[in-house]
This record gives sequence, C-alpha cells and structure tokens, in this order.
Amino acid sequence: MNKSLIKRRIVVASALLGSLLSSAFAPALAQGDNWPSKPIRLIVPSAPGAGGDIFARLISMPLQNILKQPIIIDNKPGANGIIAADQAAKASGDGYTLLLAPSSAILINPVIQAKLPYDTEKDLIPVAQVGAAGILLVANPKTGFKNLADMVAYAKANPGKLPYSSWGNGSSGHLAMEGIKARYGLDMPHVPYKSIPQEVTDLIGNNISVGFVDIASPIPHIREGRLTALGTTGSQRWPATQDVPRLTEQGFTFDADGWYGIFVPKGTPQAIIDRLATEINRIQQSPEVRPKIEAQNMIVPPNRTAKQFADSIKADAVIWQGLAKTTDLRDK
Repeated sequence: MNKSLIKRRIVVASALLGSLLSSAFAPALAQGDNWPSKPIRLIVPSAPGAGGDIFARLISMPLQNILKQPIIIDNKPGANGIIAADQAAKASGDGYTLLLAPSSAILINPVIQAKLPYDTEKDLIPVAQVGAAGILLVANPKTGFKNLADMVAYAKANPGKLPYSSWGNGSSGHLAMEGIKARYGLDMPHVPYKSIPQEVTDLIGNNISVGFVDIASPIPHIREGRLTALGTTGSQRWPATQDVPRLTEQGFTFDADGWYGIFVPKGTPQAIIDRLATEINRIQQSPEVRPKIEAQNMIVPPNRTAKQFADSIKADAVIWQGLAKTTDLRDK
C-alpha cells in the first residue's frame, strides 16, 4: 500500500473519530449551554407553610426570574425527608430536579435508619446552603412551663405522663429531646408527626403539651401567646427569638446549628451545579431576600462554593451523627 493512500485513510479515520467524539459530547455541552429550557421541579420535604416550604419559596421566586423558567414547588412531607430525598435521588441528573432538604434529613437519617432506599452521599450532590438556625422547644401555655427546668421538673415528677412531639423519627427535634431525656433521666414518650403544621396545630390545641418544632413557622403563635418558647438549640440566639435563651445557656449543651440545603441528583453537570450555587448565594445576600430570611428567625450563611458546602456537611456530620449514636436512635 502506497504512502499517499495510507495518509488519506488516516485523515478519514481522524475525521470520523472527531465526528464521533463531537456527537458524544454535544448533548452534555448543549445541556449546559441551553439550561434551563423548561420548568424546574423543586422537591420540598415539608408541608405548605412549614419552615422548609417558606424558604423554598423565598429562594425559588427570585431564582426563576433569573433563570427565566418556572420553578415548581413539589411538597413531599413525611419520614423526616426520606420520601422527598428518595424521589430526588432517583430523578435524572439533568438539572431539572432540585431538592431542598433540612440538615437532619442529610446527616441523621443515614445513621439511624437501617436501610435507606438511596445512598445520601453518592446520590445527592450538595449545591448551596440555605439559611442557618436552631430549632425551638415549645410548650402549650396551659402547662405553665417557662423554661427547660420547668419541663424537666414536671417530667421527673410524672414519669411517662409528658409525651413530646417532633416532626418525625430521626428529625433534629427527635434527636435533641432524646439527648435531654438521656441527660436528665426522663421518661417522655415520643409522638412523631408527619409535618410541622400538624404538630403545631396539636400543640396549640394542647393535644400534646410539649415538643420541638422548626425555628420559623411557630413565631406568630409565640408572639400571640398560643405557644411558649422554652429554649432554642444552636450556637447563638436567633434573630426573632433574641429573648429566648439557648438550651446551652440553661444547662443542656446543644450548639450544633441546623440548615436547609439545595441538592441535585448525581450526574448533574458541574456547570449547572456551579451556576445554581452562585445564584442562590447571591439571592440570599440580596437586600430584598436577606431581611426576609432573618424575619423567619434564621441567619444568612456566608457565600460558599458547592464544594465548600459539601466540605461543611462532612464537618457537621461528625457532630450530628455522634449525637445520634450517643442517644441510640439507630434502627435495630
């Protein structure tokens, strides 16, 4: 075979290979370049009106204006976020499914649940933290409780007769109260609810007398005297409850802060993850949205890249998962 024929075949083969490679990468490139070209689904593991739903709407409204596509809130409450996280984890990683999850769903569920239908670390990719806060220990005013010491004294004098509520097995509220029970030797049965609005309704109605709730949704009821705030978790007093002492100030150390976070299914292009992280951070820091987050009794986290947020989750996991193991909430 002569040299000129060999060269022609090499040229043809190279062109064909280049064409194949171009075709292979074209969808990924087009996806990043054209995204978003249709509505985006934001899965929220809480009922309408609960803390997670409030923050989802605070972020999604300006985000859809920036992205020029509707963001559809899909409320999937129950099982401490497992139902919502499972749907997100099994969705296509094409940038059209987002999950807003509380820290407890990401950090605690993998420790206390014997089997999850997904792998939290592998199937859900961190994008951006949304807010930071603690949680509230509240009581019905008819109890007469004013602080943690009042609740502990009553529970000690009445073993088994002061059940408490949280928004689900494995929630941070469940974890916090089990820690209190272990610390003070209390017998208080746990009553898990499917959603915080249901829980708050029963607390106001005195169907259950005491419980942990999120930091935001009960604020109007506390101000109107329908609920009494006994204490908060976290590293500081929060914007709308500056007069409520932290549990740490009352003798029970619980300094870990909670947060919400935006996650996407595995396989989502990095360009989309980075774009979302940039825009969500910018939205939170904006003069229009920042006061609204603080009005919901949360603080705005510092700007972080998606990788920095992922690294912070690993650090938080050491604290939260250590508490989960200490209180022995794991499925047997």
